Amino acid sequence: MKEFKVFVADKPGELARVTEALANAAVNIRAIASESKHESTYLRVVTSDVQTTEKALSNSGLKYELSDILSLELIDRPGELAKVARRLARAGINVHSIYILGSKNGRTEIALVVDNIERAKVAIK
Repeated sequence: MKEFKVFVADKPGELARVTEALANAAVNIRAIASESKHESTYLRVVTSDVQTTEKALSNSGLKYELSDILSLELIDRPGELAKVARRLARAGINVHSIYILGSKNGRTEIALVVDNIERAKVAIK
């Protein structure tokens, strides 16, 4: 799984432009978030089909960066994410972004973009 950091203008219609490009390519969005600073505005998008997403964004003239994602399934109760966050902090791992991908049957799937996935995997075991 990958995170797409899609660069957009800070103006009306940009969310529609990105989501329509993905919809037209039949790409399902698993998670989406936005960050807006006047000099740098972007959408963080996680999909279930990396190749098709790349093609759809490129064909629409959208610029993006890709990051690897660490996916975890946690018990859906207070404190579980805090435990993971503390382990990452102790290992000196920076979390760049985080998403909830879904909850089902008492479990919550999250996705993290971190500065070192291999060290993060060791830290959370």
